[in-house]
Amino acid sequence: MRFEHFAINVANPAAVAAWYCERFGVRVLRALEQAPFTHFLGDDTGRVFMELYENPKAPIGTAAGKHFLEIHFGFVTEDAAAAAAPLIAEGCPVVEDVNLADGTRLIMLRDPFGLCVQLCQRANKLLA
Repeated sequence: MRFEHFAINVANPAAVAAWYCERFGVRVLRALEQAPFTHFLGDDTGRVFMELYENPKAPIGTAAGKHFLEIHFGFVTEDAAAAAAPLIAEGCPVVEDVNLADGTRLIMLRDPFGLCVQLCQRANKLLA
């Protein structure tokens, strides 16, 4: 088996997907135009990593407002401060900004939908 995706039930998945596509360079790999409006997002390798949908069979939007250590999306970047600057300028609040002993910098922000996003400037890369 291989990991395929992480799914989250959100209000207005098309808007959430568009926001992430515009700011993080991801793209919609598959989308449904009718309920539950599922959007699969992929990274620049074409690999799916996130599924967004709006399904009334379960609570919608409960991930928004959760503590950032409970749930967040992490994106790797060469310069966390530079990546965070435009997001902060558009109103995304910084939740935490940590510099680890190994030189890693982790900046946690809350997106306009209430979800937490971590910008990871790793001293020791996790991805090949």
